[in-house]
Amino acid sequence: MQQNEWLLWEVFVRSKAGLDHKHVGSIHASDAAMAIENARDVYTRRQEGVSIWVVESNQIHASNPADAESFYEPMNDKVYRHPTFYDLPDELKHM
Repeated sequence: MQQNEWLLWEVFVRSKAGLDHKHVGSIHASDAAMAIENARDVYTRRQEGVSIWVVESNQIHASNPADAESFYEPMNDKVYRHPTFYDLPDELKHM
């Protein structure tokens, strides 16, 4: 397999235990094992991470930013999802 045929992978690194993974960039690799090794070499050279995820770029699906208004607008009719919908007791100090 030629390098120009390698798959594009998105790389996510968890910097410390308990934190979430953050997208740090993309790499090319022939398979998942090679993608993880390449990601380790490129994105965690100074021991910045405790965990690496790699995902084939063609497996990521996203909403279209141009459709954001119509995509998220229906949520406004569900007022029970908004924190202002609920009355909290005065005894509750940490909300």
